Amino acid sequence: MSDDQTRVQEFFTARAADWDSRFPDDGPAYAAAVAELGLRPGDRVLDAGCGTGRALPPLRAAVGPSGVVLGVDLTPAMLREAVRAGRDRDGALLLSDVAALPLRSHALDAVFGAGLISHLPSPAENLRELARVVRPGGVLALFHPIGRAALAARHGRPLTPDDLRAEPNLRPLLAGSGWRLASYIDEDSRFLALAVRED
Repeated sequence: MSDDQTRVQEFFTARAADWDSRFPDDGPAYAAAVAELGLRPGDRVLDAGCGTGRALPPLRAAVGPSGVVLGVDLTPAMLREAVRAGRDRDGALLLSDVAALPLRSHALDAVFGAGLISHLPSPAENLRELARVVRPGGVLALFHPIGRAALAARHGRPLTPDDLRAEPNLRPLLAGSGWRLASYIDEDSRFLALAVRED
């Protein structure tokens, strides 16, 4: 395992047990972000870096019983918390790195990534891997239940221009990774960037 993977696992392992209780009111924001993906019954969707699986219930509701919902995370402790919360009933959970997904090319209709991009060790490569598993015309949602400024304030640091989620940085990053930025919202109450998989 790389040093980057080890750091991510250590960070989230230490926080897994009380993750949901630290952010108890995020459910509606997750549901609203999932709704913006435009999923249809029968679609196949991945929650990349699913953590405790908070997006899995709205993803399952969107694709229905005939759809496929997968949750992938690098941290076993987060997946255990997803099972403890019963969210494994809404989607299959896989212990895997988003840098090397155990999925066929073009296997999915959409990817949902909550809080994902700031934890990617090689964002361009990792976004290319997400593009690989999504069909042309499929959708990627990069989401956070609070906006960039609110998140920076929560962590006691200033909002800097080099933030990957800033639109001037994110648009070319996505474009170079097989995605076209279709919409961008950065408000105190949420961050949501939707991108479409290019042909």
